[in-house]
Amino acid sequence: MRKNYNYTRRKLFLPEYGRHIQEMIDSLLVIEDRQERTRQAKAVIAVMGNLNSTLRDSEDFKHKLWDHLFIMSDFQLDVDSPYPQPSRQDLTLTPKKLPYPQSRVMFKHYGKYAERFVRAINEGGATESSKKNALNIGRYLRAKSYEFNHEHPNNDSIIRDMRLMAGGNLEVDLSELASMRSEYCKMPQRNHKRKVQPQRNGRKMQRNTKPQQKTK
Repeated sequence: MRKNYNYTRRKLFLPEYGRHIQEMIDSLLVIEDRQERTRQAKAVIAVMGNLNSTLRDSEDFKHKLWDHLFIMSDFQLDVDSPYPQPSRQDLTLTPKKLPYPQSRVMFKHYGKYAERFVRAINEGGATESSKKNALNIGRYLRAKSYEFNHEHPNNDSIIRDMRLMAGGNLEVDLSELASMRSEYCKMPQRNHKRKVQPQRNGRKMQRNTKPQQKTK
Protein backbone atom coordinates (compact mmCIF):
# COMPACT_ATOMS: atom_id res chain seq x y z
CA MET A 1 0.00 0.00 0.00
CA ARG A 2 1.45 3.30 -1.05
CA LYS A 3 1.23 5.96 1.61
CA ASN A 4 0.47 9.54 0.64
CA TYR A 5 2.08 11.99 3.06
CA ASN A 6 1.64 15.74 2.94
CA TYR A 7 5.34 16.40 2.44
CA THR A 8 5.17 14.48 -0.83
CA ARG A 9 2.28 16.59 -2.12
CA ARG A 10 2.59 20.02 -3.66
CA LYS A 11 2.82 23.08 -1.45
CA LEU A 12 -0.43 24.90 -0.68
CA PHE A 13 -0.77 28.60 -1.49
CA LEU A 14 -2.89 29.29 1.62
CA PRO A 15 -2.57 26.39 4.07
CA GLU A 16 -5.19 27.80 6.45
CA TYR A 17 -7.97 26.74 4.08
CA GLY A 18 -6.80 23.15 3.84
CA ARG A 19 -6.14 20.78 0.97
CA HIS A 20 -9.81 20.06 0.25
CA ILE A 21 -10.52 23.70 -0.64
CA GLN A 22 -7.41 23.70 -2.80
CA GLU A 23 -8.67 20.65 -4.70
CA MET A 24 -12.08 22.31 -5.18
CA ILE A 25 -10.41 25.36 -6.71
CA ASP A 26 -8.27 23.14 -8.92
CA SER A 27 -11.45 21.49 -10.22
CA LEU A 28 -12.77 24.93 -11.28
CA LEU A 29 -9.95 25.29 -13.79
CA VAL A 30 -11.15 22.19 -15.65
CA ILE A 31 -14.69 23.55 -16.24
CA GLU A 32 -14.94 24.97 -19.76
CA ASP A 33 -18.25 26.81 -19.48
CA ARG A 34 -17.67 30.28 -18.03
CA GLN A 35 -21.14 30.61 -16.46
CA GLU A 36 -20.91 27.20 -14.84
CA ARG A 37 -17.38 27.99 -13.66
CA THR A 38 -18.59 31.25 -12.09
CA ARG A 39 -21.48 29.47 -10.37
CA GLN A 40 -19.17 26.84 -8.93
CA ALA A 41 -16.73 29.56 -7.83
CA LYS A 42 -19.50 31.26 -5.83
CA ALA A 43 -20.25 27.93 -4.16
CA VAL A 44 -16.57 27.58 -3.21
CA ILE A 45 -16.63 31.15 -1.82
CA ALA A 46 -19.58 30.17 0.38
CA VAL A 47 -17.68 27.17 1.73
CA MET A 48 -14.62 29.34 2.41
CA GLY A 49 -16.85 31.83 4.26
CA ASN A 50 -18.22 29.05 6.50
CA LEU A 51 -14.70 28.28 7.67
CA ASN A 52 -14.40 31.84 9.06
CA SER A 53 -17.97 32.54 10.13
CA THR A 54 -16.88 35.00 12.82
CA LEU A 55 -15.57 37.44 10.17
CA ARG A 56 -18.64 37.26 7.96
CA ASP A 57 -20.10 40.57 9.22
CA SER A 58 -17.05 42.63 8.21
CA GLU A 59 -17.32 44.87 5.16
CA ASP A 60 -14.33 43.60 3.17
CA PHE A 61 -14.81 39.95 4.12
CA LYS A 62 -16.21 38.92 0.71
CA HIS A 63 -13.50 40.91 -1.05
CA LYS A 64 -10.81 39.01 0.85
CA LEU A 65 -12.40 35.69 0.00
CA TRP A 66 -12.37 36.45 -3.74
CA ASP A 67 -8.75 37.58 -3.51
CA HIS A 68 -7.84 34.35 -1.74
CA LEU A 69 -9.69 32.39 -4.44
CA PHE A 70 -7.56 33.94 -7.18
CA ILE A 71 -4.38 33.47 -5.17
CA MET A 72 -5.08 29.76 -4.60
CA SER A 73 -5.76 29.33 -8.32
CA ASP A 74 -2.34 30.84 -9.06
CA PHE A 75 -4.12 33.74 -10.82
CA GLN A 76 -5.32 31.43 -13.60
CA LEU A 77 -9.05 31.36 -12.78
CA ASP A 78 -11.20 33.32 -15.22
CA VAL A 79 -14.61 34.04 -13.66
CA ASP A 80 -17.00 36.99 -13.29
CA SER A 81 -15.94 38.39 -9.95
CA PRO A 82 -17.83 41.25 -8.21
CA TYR A 83 -14.42 42.72 -7.30
CA PRO A 84 -11.40 43.54 -9.48
CA GLN A 85 -9.11 40.60 -9.93
CA PRO A 86 -5.69 41.10 -8.27
CA SER A 87 -2.51 40.48 -10.17
CA ARG A 88 0.69 38.81 -9.14
CA GLN A 89 2.59 42.09 -9.42
CA ASP A 90 0.26 43.82 -6.96
CA LEU A 91 0.92 41.23 -4.27
CA THR A 92 4.67 40.93 -4.78
CA LEU A 93 5.54 44.60 -4.37
CA THR A 94 8.34 45.11 -1.87
CA PRO A 95 7.97 48.10 0.46
CA LYS A 96 10.52 50.86 0.30
CA LYS A 97 13.11 51.04 3.03
CA LEU A 98 12.63 53.87 5.47
CA PRO A 99 15.68 56.05 6.02
CA TYR A 100 17.01 55.54 9.53
CA PRO A 101 17.98 58.80 11.26
CA GLN A 102 21.72 59.05 11.77
CA SER A 103 21.76 62.33 13.68
CA ARG A 104 24.16 62.54 16.60
CA VAL A 105 22.75 63.53 19.99
CA MET A 106 24.97 66.06 21.72
CA PHE A 107 23.79 65.32 25.28
CA LYS A 108 22.20 61.89 25.53
CA HIS A 109 20.91 62.35 29.08
CA TYR A 110 18.78 65.28 27.86
CA GLY A 111 17.45 63.49 24.79
CA LYS A 112 17.29 64.48 21.13
CA TYR A 113 13.95 66.29 21.44
CA ALA A 114 15.31 68.70 24.03
CA GLU A 115 18.01 69.70 21.56
CA ARG A 116 15.38 70.30 18.87
CA PHE A 117 13.32 72.45 21.22
CA VAL A 118 16.33 74.59 22.13
CA ARG A 119 17.20 75.13 18.46
CA ALA A 120 13.61 76.04 17.63
CA ILE A 121 13.55 78.58 20.46
CA ASN A 122 16.82 80.11 19.29
CA GLU A 123 15.53 80.42 15.72
CA GLY A 124 12.34 82.11 16.94
CA GLY A 125 14.19 85.21 18.06
CA ALA A 126 14.28 87.16 21.31
CA THR A 127 10.57 87.40 22.10
CA GLU A 128 8.69 87.12 25.37
CA SER A 129 7.28 83.72 24.49
CA SER A 130 10.70 82.39 23.49
CA LYS A 131 12.17 83.56 26.81
CA LYS A 132 9.43 81.75 28.76
CA ASN A 133 9.92 78.64 26.68
CA ALA A 134 13.68 78.80 27.26
CA LEU A 135 13.10 78.94 31.02
CA ASN A 136 10.74 75.96 30.85
CA ILE A 137 13.27 74.01 28.82
CA GLY A 138 15.96 74.98 31.33
CA ARG A 139 13.86 73.64 34.18
CA TYR A 140 13.30 70.42 32.22
CA LEU A 141 17.03 70.02 31.56
CA ARG A 142 17.73 70.61 35.20
CA ALA A 143 15.33 67.82 36.19
CA LYS A 144 16.84 65.41 33.62
CA SER A 145 20.33 66.22 34.83
CA TYR A 146 19.28 65.40 38.38
CA GLU A 147 17.83 62.07 37.26
CA PHE A 148 21.07 61.19 35.47
CA ASN A 149 23.67 62.43 37.98
CA HIS A 150 21.64 62.08 41.22
CA GLU A 151 22.79 65.49 42.40
CA HIS A 152 21.58 69.06 42.05
CA PRO A 153 23.06 70.60 38.87
CA ASN A 154 24.54 74.05 38.60
CA ASN A 155 22.45 76.60 36.68
CA ASP A 156 25.55 77.84 34.88
CA SER A 157 26.15 74.38 33.43
CA ILE A 158 22.50 74.16 32.31
CA ILE A 159 22.75 77.48 30.45
CA ARG A 160 26.09 76.45 28.93
CA ASP A 161 24.58 73.22 27.64
CA MET A 162 21.58 75.09 26.23
CA ARG A 163 23.83 77.48 24.32
CA LEU A 164 25.84 74.57 22.91
CA MET A 165 22.67 72.84 21.76
CA ALA A 166 21.34 76.06 20.23
CA GLY A 167 24.54 76.61 18.29
CA GLY A 168 24.53 80.32 19.11
CA ASN A 169 23.93 82.93 21.80
CA LEU A 170 20.75 81.89 23.60
CA GLU A 171 19.43 84.52 26.02
CA VAL A 172 18.50 82.91 29.33
CA ASP A 173 18.23 84.88 32.56
CA LEU A 174 20.25 83.10 35.23
CA SER A 175 18.36 84.68 38.13
CA GLU A 176 14.96 83.67 36.76
CA LEU A 177 16.17 80.16 36.11
CA ALA A 178 17.48 79.88 39.66
CA SER A 179 14.22 81.19 41.12
CA MET A 180 12.05 78.73 39.20
CA ARG A 181 10.79 75.70 41.06
CA SER A 182 12.68 72.52 40.26
CA GLU A 183 10.70 69.35 39.94
CA TYR A 184 13.31 66.80 40.85
CA CYS A 185 12.37 63.14 40.85
CA LYS A 186 13.27 61.71 44.22
CA MET A 187 14.80 58.29 44.25
CA PRO A 188 12.75 55.67 46.10
CA GLN A 189 14.17 54.93 49.51
CA ARG A 190 14.64 51.38 50.53
CA ASN A 191 12.94 50.30 53.70
CA HIS A 192 15.55 48.44 55.68
CA LYS A 193 13.69 46.30 58.16
CA ARG A 194 15.43 44.43 60.88
CA LYS A 195 15.34 40.74 60.29
CA VAL A 196 13.77 38.71 63.03
CA GLN A 197 15.91 35.77 63.94
CA PRO A 198 14.07 32.49 64.30
CA GLN A 199 13.75 31.11 67.80
CA ARG A 200 15.76 28.04 68.46
CA ASN A 201 13.61 26.27 71.03
CA GLY A 202 10.30 27.56 69.65
CA ARG A 203 9.51 29.13 73.01
CA LYS A 204 9.81 32.70 74.12
CA MET A 205 12.00 33.55 77.02
CA GLN A 206 9.79 34.43 79.94
CA ARG A 207 11.04 36.90 82.42
CA ASN A 208 10.78 36.16 86.08
CA THR A 209 7.99 38.46 87.14
CA LYS A 210 7.68 37.04 90.70
CA PRO A 211 8.45 39.56 93.42
CA GLN A 212 11.56 38.81 95.34
CA GLN A 213 11.09 38.00 99.02
CA LYS A 214 12.90 40.15 101.47
CA THR A 215 15.20 38.38 103.86
CA LYS A 216 14.77 39.16 107.48
